[in-house]
Amino acid sequence: MPETTRERLTSGGWKALEFGPFRDAVTIHWIRPFEGDQPGVALLKYEPGASVPRHRHEGLETILVLDGVQSDETGDYISGSYIVNAPGSEHSVWSDTGCLVLIQWDRPVKMLEGEIA
Repeated sequence: MPETTRERLTSGGWKALEFGPFRDAVTIHWIRPFEGDQPGVALLKYEPGASVPRHRHEGLETILVLDGVQSDETGDYISGSYIVNAPGSEHSVWSDTGCLVLIQWDRPVKMLEGEIA
């Protein structure tokens, strides 16, 4: 798999990347999948109205909104927003307009509504 570079992400080159299924109306492009105790890094693309149900962070999660608006119970995050979710924190996520985020998880999250991701 070719390395996804910063230039491709910030210049809109992500639009040419292949995304696969993640959740209903949310797709994923893995930059670095989880391997051993290493964090996972990916792009998540939310279609307008898409959501991820309530989940708990088993490790640190960091998110950079690259396009659109991502929302959770604490607010709306526009393009350029940087979000840090501490281990043990819980929330659900949605995007009314659609968005693309760069996300890094130290550990996979535990879904509290439905299956484990």
